[in-house]
Amino acid sequence: MSAESYLSRGVSPTKDDVKKAVKNQSKGVVPGAFCKMIEDIAGDDDYCVAIHADGAGTKSSVAYLMYKETGNYDWFKGLAQDSLVMNTDDLACVGCYENLVLSNTIGRNAHRVDGKAIAKVIEGYDEVIAKLADNGINIKMCGGETADVGDLVNTLIVDSTIVARVKRSDVVNAANIKPGHVIVGLASSGKASYENSYNSGISSNGLTAARHMLLSKYYYENYKESFSDTLTEDKAYCGKFRLTDNLPGTDVTVGEAILAPTRTFLPIIIPVLKKYKDSISGIIHCTGGGQAKCRDFGKNIRIVKDNLFELPPIFKTIYESGEIPMKEMFQVFNCGHRIEFYCDESVAEGIIEISKSFDVDARIVGHVEALPEGSDNEVVIKYNGEEFLYN
Repeated sequence: MSAESYLSRGVSPTKDDVKKAVKNQSKGVVPGAFCKMIEDIAGDDDYCVAIHADGAGTKSSVAYLMYKETGNYDWFKGLAQDSLVMNTDDLACVGCYENLVLSNTIGRNAHRVDGKAIAKVIEGYDEVIAKLADNGINIKMCGGETADVGDLVNTLIVDSTIVARVKRSDVVNAANIKPGHVIVGLASSGKASYENSYNSGISSNGLTAARHMLLSKYYYENYKESFSDTLTEDKAYCGKFRLTDNLPGTDVTVGEAILAPTRTFLPIIIPVLKKYKDSISGIIHCTGGGQAKCRDFGKNIRIVKDNLFELPPIFKTIYESGEIPMKEMFQVFNCGHRIEFYCDESVAEGIIEISKSFDVDARIVGHVEALPEGSDNEVVIKYNGEEFLYN
């Protein structure tokens, strides 16, 4: 699978070269799971451990631009939630959501990102941890590292690592995704009951593409530190928007939409697993790889998505930039839903009801079909009269 609009900007949505580099590594104690699980660090054979790392990605570059344009340090706060949730919601896909221990790593260019900005990131961690605690989700912050690496980083990088133990019997293994199951998708946009404002749904994937396809040459001309010097002028900031412009179809600015903190689905996933775990064969977090990410899980299956959500405004605006074809949109972005439950059809409505009780829309977005033994998995997306194959 290729995604030329993304690859031309120095980013691989499918990370095929990375997968090749790690293909000979151990698959852990639960092969095929969404996250790698290893032996318990406490030596209990009934448990296993996940040590998971992820971050806010190039979203931090947009926070830097918003700060420079407005003088407001608060734009850095949301990066903490982005970095944290990219870990917690991956871990939730294996049924791991209790007693999480967090460490963070911040890399900055101190000439451009000062101590006040770092303080806002830390404040952001404290706020999102407190909000999750209000929803019964406990995360302990155990410190971290702030590195001044101006030779490597133009502005700021915000990453997190989470360690957690889980009973082996409670692990959800996406290797078990099977034909006959339907797919329930949870919407990435809107305003959940546990959110303070409208969420565009962009999360923390595809931000290199999003900002260069949306934002105008003004940022190329005025903030060269905000993008790689390997990027050619024709690929840098090719859009028509300033950060303070209104995002079409919404009441928020383009900057607010891009920086909408990554939504956590933990308040929904936890009650779903407590009620329906035995009827769920896998959970997929549609992050890197977008709607085609699911291709990497299960065996001898075709995943058909034929009832996707309508593109939320931010994705519609990116597509209408003319910079990216629809097939690539589905590889780069979540395009409307970020969590998928693969489950018995009999429990689908119950999962949907739980999600909607948190004001998060949900629907059956597709189903799983069988392929002959030894076949490579494939994903088929049917949207607005078009059909796209990922294999």
